[in-house]
Amino acid sequence: MTLYNFFRSSAAYRVRIALNLKGIEYAMIPVHLSKDGGHHKRPDYRAVNPQMRVPSLRLDSGEVLTQSLAIIEYLEETHPQPPLLPRDAVKRAQVRAVAQIIACDIHPLNNSGTLAYLRDTLRQDQTAIDAWYAHWITAGFDAIEALLTPGPYAFGAEVTLADVCLVPQLYNARRFKVPLERFPVILAACEACETLPAFARARPENQPDAE
Repeated sequence: MTLYNFFRSSAAYRVRIALNLKGIEYAMIPVHLSKDGGHHKRPDYRAVNPQMRVPSLRLDSGEVLTQSLAIIEYLEETHPQPPLLPRDAVKRAQVRAVAQIIACDIHPLNNSGTLAYLRDTLRQDQTAIDAWYAHWITAGFDAIEALLTPGPYAFGAEVTLADVCLVPQLYNARRFKVPLERFPVILAACEACETLPAFARARPENQPDAE
């Protein structure tokens, strides 16, 4: 497998964690999102992923998967151990809900394309952009904090898809200096995850394209 990756992309970070947890070997092709106007906009990458976003995962068969949650669900179905979704249908839905709060509600409003539009098209200054970023993180984390169950991880004793999504989002929140003291349950779950080698290897600063 080959992962088209940008070290700071939280969506790519999720997929790296999942690949590591499942012990899947993969090659990596860096796709820088800001150099030279963004390498993801080049024709050669658009041929890989028409949406021109990362991550993309090229399978050994040559087929390409896009969208981080779809990629992780594919990995879950084809490499079921260790499982990232509980067997119980209710718990599985609860884990997916937290993952989707991050991937569908928080992340789209705070990704690099959205922030660039605020800055370049709507002419917002950095103070306003930072306030926008913090607002959506805080709104999402308020809900997640109430939904998590006793640890050590987001939903108990086993790492789940919720953790895979939550750790990269917390990393971004810290990078943008969003106050996090009001989220002790989230912080504890992420701290537990970050002690695991699969999460440590996936950290942005540990990637070959890190700057």
